[in-house]
Amino acid sequence: MKIIVIGGGAAGFFAAINIAEKHPDYQVTILEKSSKILQKVKVSGGGRCNVTNERSLPSELVKFYPRGSKKLHSLFKTFSTEDMVSWLADHGVQTKAEADKRMFPLTDSSQTIIDCFVKAAEKHRVKVHLNEGVTKLEPIGKQWKVTTSSQEILTDKVVVATGSSPATWKVLEETGLELTEIVPSLFTFNIKDERIKDLMGVSFENVSIKVAGTKLTEEGPLLITHWGLSGPAILKLSAWGAYELNEKQYAFEILVNYLNLMPDEARQQIQRYREANPKRKVINYPLFELPKRFWERMIQYCEISEQTPFGELSKKQVNKLVEELCQGKYKVNGKSTFKEEFVTAGGIKLSEVDLNTFECKRFPGLYLAGEVLDIDALTGGFNFQACWSAGWVISESV
Repeated sequence: MKIIVIGGGAAGFFAAINIAEKHPDYQVTILEKSSKILQKVKVSGGGRCNVTNERSLPSELVKFYPRGSKKLHSLFKTFSTEDMVSWLADHGVQTKAEADKRMFPLTDSSQTIIDCFVKAAEKHRVKVHLNEGVTKLEPIGKQWKVTTSSQEILTDKVVVATGSSPATWKVLEETGLELTEIVPSLFTFNIKDERIKDLMGVSFENVSIKVAGTKLTEEGPLLITHWGLSGPAILKLSAWGAYELNEKQYAFEILVNYLNLMPDEARQQIQRYREANPKRKVINYPLFELPKRFWERMIQYCEISEQTPFGELSKKQVNKLVEELCQGKYKVNGKSTFKEEFVTAGGIKLSEVDLNTFECKRFPGLYLAGEVLDIDALTGGFNFQACWSAGWVISESV
């Protein structure tokens, strides 16, 4: 049997390797339109490759998928994060979990994962053709005709795993599959504001952020960048709010609570410190364990003199400080891609595939895996896990 896998990324490679391992008599070929393979694997986790996540219960995992969610429960039951860790160990790669449950190869190098996949592909005679973009897919009887930039190939089964590829979505739409609207996900917020200007690198452990006028709210670490705000809290907001923020054309207001406290609670803590240390200069003693540079900027912004001691803070100044720390309003005007880890919301509708096999319901012999489908996740190894799980299921069902 001949199998063509379109896409030399995470989902494509993993599907191809497992098909070839389980079916030694099959001819498995990967077609990759660019000159490089496994590019997202290479850049993931800052070059360390956040290969999966330590959360193993499907009910836990599905909470991290804005698109897919509960529909993926049976998928993660079939091939879980633990199964992926075991698979890697069986193929010579040891992994480790970090405090936030993200998992990496013990070597802290994405090249370890790439080498593992390439070695497995070579061992099981998977052919890899680079610079081979697919322009058309056509069912011919019980087979498929795959037209590329250089040839036509007749094959028994096709696995499409091209990630966020507008060209592939067009090919699949021409085949007759339905596509949802495609919008960016996992992006950072562009903000020009005096309060955070030149504070690049300043971070906060746990803030809460709300998009004004919506129900979108998130908590988590926050990072000030040279273009605005980033960090897990922002990325989660961008994922869950992908469509809503796209409708706003990325122009909206956010409310930032740097303390993750109610204003009254923050005011009381300031008051207690004020009574205990009336002579200490406000600027020299950052409260709430806030970064010193940020505290100094807030004091300046709230028009509190460098010479003002806590005992001489006016009610107006305290109220202004509490407002800025608990309900700071910032105008977002635009977005930036989060590193090279570009992710989209949307893709081929999940209703088009049987999620027990990932075969298209209306087109036997055509399988879809990874981000080409309407599946996307938060950062933390979740997008990769959806690729591994789908690739495994496909290898079982072909």
